[in-house]
Amino acid sequence: MSRLFVSRDPGVLNILKLLENVAASKASILINGESGVGKEELSRWVHDYSPRRNKSFVAVNCAAIPAGLLESELFGFEKGSFTGAHQSKPGKIEMAQGGTFLLDEISELPLELQGKLLRVIQEREIERLGSKSKTSIDVRFICTTNKDLKAMVAQGTFRGDLFYRINVVPIHIPPLRERLNDISYLAHLFLENICNENGFTKRTLKEDGLKKFIKWSWPGNVREMQNVIERSVLSTSHLELGFAEILIDGFEDINNGNTFGPGMTIHDAEKMLIIKTLEHTTQNRTHAAKLLGISIRTLRNKLNEYKLGKEISNESDI
Repeated sequence: MSRLFVSRDPGVLNILKLLENVAASKASILINGESGVGKEELSRWVHDYSPRRNKSFVAVNCAAIPAGLLESELFGFEKGSFTGAHQSKPGKIEMAQGGTFLLDEISELPLELQGKLLRVIQEREIERLGSKSKTSIDVRFICTTNKDLKAMVAQGTFRGDLFYRINVVPIHIPPLRERLNDISYLAHLFLENICNENGFTKRTLKEDGLKKFIKWSWPGNVREMQNVIERSVLSTSHLELGFAEILIDGFEDINNGNTFGPGMTIHDAEKMLIIKTLEHTTQNRTHAAKLLGISIRTLRNKLNEYKLGKEISNESDI
C-alpha cells in the first residue's frame, strides 16, 4: 500500500481533514480499528503531514515483542544493567527524537509498563534501564488498537490515566466493508500498483470481478484485499480479471451455502440455518420450528419464501 493513507470514502476523508489540522500539534493520537484497516499507514500519513516529516518515524508492535524484552526495546538500557547488556543502547522512543513514535496494538502493553510509559508521555523525559539520569525527548506519540480500551479500563486491564493521556485525539477507522467507495477505488489502485511492481502488462477489472469484491465482507480489510489482488494477478495470464480470476478464500463456500462466515447475507444465513435444522430433525418441521424458536406457520412461510419445498424431501409435521 502507498505510504500515504488514501481513501475515497466520505467519512474517512473527514478524518483526514481533522488530522490535517492536528498534525502540526504535539497532541497524542489514538487510532482504533479492526486489523488490516490501515492504522499504521494512517499514522505515517500524520507524520508525513506534520513538521516532523524530516525526522524519524519509529514503530513498535507490542504484540510482536515478548513481554520480557519489551521494556528494554521501548526505553533502552545502559551497559551492565542486566546480563548480556554489553553496551548501552537507546530505546525506540528515544530513537524517534524530533519525530513520531507509533505504539502499535497498545492494548498488549503489560500493566507494569503502562505506568512507565505514562510518565514518559507526561514528563517528556525518558530513563534507560540501569541509568540514574533522564533524557528530555521531543516525540509525537501515536497509539493504535483493535480492542475497546474503555472496556479494558473498566475491567482493570488497562490504566485509565494512560488511556486519557493517549486519547487526546481519538480516531476510528471504519472497516472496509462499510466503505463501498473504497472497495472499488482501492481494488483498481492495488491492481495498478501490483502490475507495476512486477513489471506486468496493465490488467483491468471486469464488471463481474468488481461485483465479487463488493459482495465480499473483507474480514481482513485492506490488507486482505491487497493479498487477494496480488494472488489473483500472479495466478492468471488474463489481462481482464473477472469473477473466476478473483481468488478469495472462502467465497465459494459461503456463497454456495456450505458454511457460515463473512460475506454471507442475513437472507442466506437464515436459509442455511433452516436447511441444517431440518436435516438435524430428519425433516420434522414441528421439531425444527421448536429448535429455531419460531412457529410452525412461520417455518412454512420461510420454506415458501426461500423456495425450499423441492430441496426438503420426506417432509413431516409430526
